[in-house]
Amino acid sequence: MPTRRAVTGRSREPRARFAEELRLLRTARGHSLRQLGDRLGWDWSLFGKMEKGETVGGPEVVQALDTHYGTPGLLLALWELAVSDKTQFKERYRRYMALEAEAVSMWHFAVSVLPGLLQTPAYARELLASGGLRGEALDQQVEARMGRRELLAGEDVPQFRTILSEAVLRTPLRDRQEWATQLQYLLEAGERDDVTLQVAPFSAGLHGLTNADVMFLRLPDGRTVAYAENGYRGELIEESAPVERLQRAYDSVRDLALSPAESRKFILRILEEARASP
Repeated sequence: MPTRRAVTGRSREPRARFAEELRLLRTARGHSLRQLGDRLGWDWSLFGKMEKGETVGGPEVVQALDTHYGTPGLLLALWELAVSDKTQFKERYRRYMALEAEAVSMWHFAVSVLPGLLQTPAYARELLASGGLRGEALDQQVEARMGRRELLAGEDVPQFRTILSEAVLRTPLRDRQEWATQLQYLLEAGERDDVTLQVAPFSAGLHGLTNADVMFLRLPDGRTVAYAENGYRGELIEESAPVERLQRAYDSVRDLALSPAESRKFILRILEEARASP
């Protein structure tokens, strides 16, 4: 699909518009990418990738560019739009993400991996790389996933509950230090008023959600929809009957799970083990 153009002749696609604006500002100054890198202290190749739309960079570099070009807040605003642009995600997720952005509360169960909303960059990178992503495509998807964490940042965020199967916490990253960082991030997230974190231990036995992750979204109109996925596909479920069946299974798992306080102690023990491992 060709990139849409506004009457100004500039792109209306968030990521393309951000890249275009960066290129126009630099060329208007008559600077090369290498000169820009020397002036701001970043590798010039990063700016090249940003201008090609291969990456959007991080907020620090964008703020530095805003200062350099004398455009306070403009580039950062475009960057925020680019980061939240849903076209960077596969088609099957877009309808779900649109509903997720409206949700007033969310309930989640993780069977094998942490929910994206609670992943650190290192965790997301190793997980996505295990699925075959490499190079720039991997960088882009890691950035996109980190951008989604903004859903739980700021004020008036949805209430989020996640129940983690013990298997999630028994599957560490290859880098033990990064794994400890991820566990610490989980503990910090669990301290927030809008996040409830529980662990379903192996001793809970078999249950109705043993083989699939599921997320429930409570929408402003009172409806609840579900998104269930395994390692190869996901399905958005909006019909009330199957959603109710999944909710009953979720309630059963919650009854078997450790309390939030016990779950915190459980994660702390695993964190101590990770720090003690060579």
